[in-house]
Amino acid sequence: MARTGTGGRRERLRAETTAEIKSVALELMASGGPSAITLRAIAREMGMTANAIYGYFATRDDLVTTLINDVYTSLADAVDAAPTGDPADRIRAWAHAFRGWALANPEGFRLIYGDPVPGYVAPEGGAAPDAAQRVCTGLTALAAAAWPHAEHCYAGSDFQWSDFDAGLLGKVRPAFPDLPPAAVALALRIWGHLHGLVTLEIYGHLHTQTTSPEKLFNEELAQLVRSLGLTSKK
Repeated sequence: MARTGTGGRRERLRAETTAEIKSVALELMASGGPSAITLRAIAREMGMTANAIYGYFATRDDLVTTLINDVYTSLADAVDAAPTGDPADRIRAWAHAFRGWALANPEGFRLIYGDPVPGYVAPEGGAAPDAAQRVCTGLTALAAAAWPHAEHCYAGSDFQWSDFDAGLLGKVRPAFPDLPPAAVALALRIWGHLHGLVTLEIYGHLHTQTTSPEKLFNEELAQLVRSLGLTSKK
């Protein structure tokens, strides 16, 4: 049997330690909030010296940026893998993928959608620009598929491109150049319906109000699909 070289063993141990650092950081945030993510606290939890952990992440912000990118990429992968079909099926599949990911990764959900990490400064372009664009374009794709059926809902609206953030438009307009501004509003409406209930569930608020958060989510999803004039098969 071939022996693992010193270099390969060192790289494996470094990768394992890096993964543990990130895991401990999310655990600290879950128990103590975003401000609990400090390199010294992580080193203490892992039995490392503060100087040793700086060999993996030069600053706390470097660690937070890596965490956000990892988490956002995981979310983007999950929703991108949702099966496609007619517009109603696509919305339903994306929604269930989003909720399933959030329930499986509550600490990660809180990191990217909860309170910001105090003092954190994201790098230019954002902490996870590629993954963020994938999520934004995925949502807009749902709106684009539903738009021929839902356009009448926005017949009286006066949405202009100036009503939306330039960064958001920079992500979605190149991918969907023919969509009107109101379709971006529709994408945000879909997002709001899905995100609202999932946030309440992740933060534990729904469990004090209902014994079946999933049933509530499914009914809200069905109502959304119907309100857009889409035919839901389920």
